[in-house]
Amino acid sequence: MKVIKQVYLLCVLLVTSMFSGCLTKEQSHPDIQPNKVVPSPQQLAYQQMEMVGFIHFTVNTFTDKEWGYGDENPEIFNPTQLDVEQWVLTAKAGGLKELILTAKHHDGFCLWPSQYTEHSVKNSPYKKGQGDIVREFSDACRKHGLKVGLYLSPWDRNHPDYGKPEYITYYRNQLRELLTNYGEINEIWFDGANGGDGYYGGANESRFIDKETYYDWPNTIKLVKELQPDIKIFSDAGPDIRWVGNEHGFAGETFWSPIQTDSLVIGDSNPEYLNTGDPEGNKWIIGQCDVSIRPGWFYHESQDSLVKSTEELLDIYYKSVGRNGVLLLNLPPDKRGLIHPIDSTNLAVFKQIIDRTFDKNLVSNASASASNHRFDHEKFSPENVIDQNDTTYWSTDDNVFSSEVIVELSEESVFDRIVISEPIRFGQRISEFEIQIEKEGSWTKVAEGTTIGYKRILRIEPASSSKLKLKILDSKNIPAISELGLYKTTN
Repeated sequence: MKVIKQVYLLCVLLVTSMFSGCLTKEQSHPDIQPNKVVPSPQQLAYQQMEMVGFIHFTVNTFTDKEWGYGDENPEIFNPTQLDVEQWVLTAKAGGLKELILTAKHHDGFCLWPSQYTEHSVKNSPYKKGQGDIVREFSDACRKHGLKVGLYLSPWDRNHPDYGKPEYITYYRNQLRELLTNYGEINEIWFDGANGGDGYYGGANESRFIDKETYYDWPNTIKLVKELQPDIKIFSDAGPDIRWVGNEHGFAGETFWSPIQTDSLVIGDSNPEYLNTGDPEGNKWIIGQCDVSIRPGWFYHESQDSLVKSTEELLDIYYKSVGRNGVLLLNLPPDKRGLIHPIDSTNLAVFKQIIDRTFDKNLVSNASASASNHRFDHEKFSPENVIDQNDTTYWSTDDNVFSSEVIVELSEESVFDRIVISEPIRFGQRISEFEIQIEKEGSWTKVAEGTTIGYKRILRIEPASSSKLKLKILDSKNIPAISELGLYKTTN
């Protein structure tokens, strides 16, 4: 009996030892604890698109206005050469991964044959009233691999019931049309222009609403999510994507994705707060940096000479995508229904410069070390910041909130762009950092910043060195870096 017991104990020890040896490094060293506020998988996928586009097109294109009054005759809407595939291919050549169409702007004119109004494309000369631009647009996007987004203005200067409870029923009916009849919609866009003077069915008066209560946004948002569970909703209060407080395409130098939603009201939020976010925020809401390639959002022939240059577009890119935001660039079709060649050319050249600049990462044959790395384990090794794999990362031991990573290149190189990324699936953490390079045995600071987030791109004067140091000076949680890249611009 004693022998049997000893054999049994030996077997238990053997099995335990074998099981312990089979533990993967993920099991023995689990990922770092995430922050309380992190992005959803849908938000993470959205941020990874980096650049999306807007198409502003309606009766305003034919009246040469930015905001239609609502009294426009549908017969003026007659784009004789409309080509939605040209819109999509122009956007794709510019690196945009999604397009958002103004299905209805403030004038109330609908680009689809809505059954709830006569103020729509069905009463225009376009395709003799048989056209459906939302259908053509969504089909073209999918054909060429772009996500589909739609804009439905909450304000309607045409509808007689705007400002009354009956209008909310009308608005939700149109949301149902758009979100049930056109396949998967990746984003719905709500802006904050709500109330003022308008046609309103012939009343020709000013109407104002209570921005906090009129739309009953919680139930409208609930409806949207019921109809399209994976959709992202944009407004200046989210809940998935937020405005950055300006229409220049610039995120703040300090830009947190978390934000305190208790202080946000759709159509009445503080632009400065939206432009910085809040490290103590209770909700992750992606910052979207909207800007038009022209001074206006709709096409105006008088602005053909004022299209943003490639240099201006590059500056916007670095101040949006390069500051943890998503760039939303507007491309307005002209009266023919085509994007002007100046716009498409400037956008294409911009994308070519971006591609050339970030084609070669100078850290590809580098090595990396750190003042601290978690458990001294390879899973958290500083080498992970230069492996060009955004699923791996370096991190520190518990309670180590400041640390440094040194990257040593295989040879001295010239660079003027530095790209840093946090693994934001665990939240946004770093609040202060600086970059140093070694020159003749001493370290010199070449850049500094506050937030990093999904991506931070630093523009510096051309520097020549074989060693670079990233110093994390302060962090809201133990820091983590997924990528650090060095590049040289090219024209």
